[in-house]
Amino acid sequence: MTIKMQLEHEVSIAPPSPLLLMLEGRAFGEYVSLLLSRPFMRSLPRGDGHAVMVIPGFGGSDLGTRPMRQVLKRLGYDVHGWGQGRNLGMRSHIRERLRMRLHELNESSGHKVSLIGWSLGGVFVRELARHQPERVRRVITLGSPINGHPHSNNVDALYRWVNRGTYKVDWEAFQRRRVPPAVPCTAIYSKSDGIVAWQCCLEEPAPNTENVEVRASHFGLGVNPQVLRVIAERLARPAAAAQAA
Repeated sequence: MTIKMQLEHEVSIAPPSPLLLMLEGRAFGEYVSLLLSRPFMRSLPRGDGHAVMVIPGFGGSDLGTRPMRQVLKRLGYDVHGWGQGRNLGMRSHIRERLRMRLHELNESSGHKVSLIGWSLGGVFVRELARHQPERVRRVITLGSPINGHPHSNNVDALYRWVNRGTYKVDWEAFQRRRVPPAVPCTAIYSKSDGIVAWQCCLEEPAPNTENVEVRASHFGLGVNPQVLRVIAERLARPAAAAQAA
């Protein structure tokens, strides 16, 4: 049986329910809670100044990750957006630019770079780390479709439409991407995610992986105070620590 047939015959993971999709509107409240919790943010672990690159999710841009990057910058990190405009999916020129950007950040600082990816951005950072693990300190994904079935989400039809004519599921590559890269990996997920089925956001069990559940909407993951605490705590872990997440 081919890998495609194996995946198609797996127990189906349904996309989040219409109710959860409707509840994505609470992301605005999560942003307000971030603004109100600025004193709380000052209690987060301070950073050591190493470089952090943040990649937005499908349809997002650096504008959407700005609040997260501002918090991390205030904590003492050298924070960067992805600088590729709106994320509409991987393109060959984007892949090459991201690889070059990771190389530049690593070379200029002399230290490994932490990578944070929101939703589809998490798929991107895992692949960056897979191909250049020697340059990556840690990977953190936020509600990213890294496991399960590639269609178990509520934006699949839109993604297909935006990428019509070029979209094709590479089943073998998808199966390979389930295996975590050889760096510490933290997958942050929410069971009330209205966009991606939470089961698809989990890393496979391994010495270098962990899955952390939070209470958040999908669109609020980047501005949720609970999520930002988890991110700050993981980024503050020593680079020389063991590969366990």
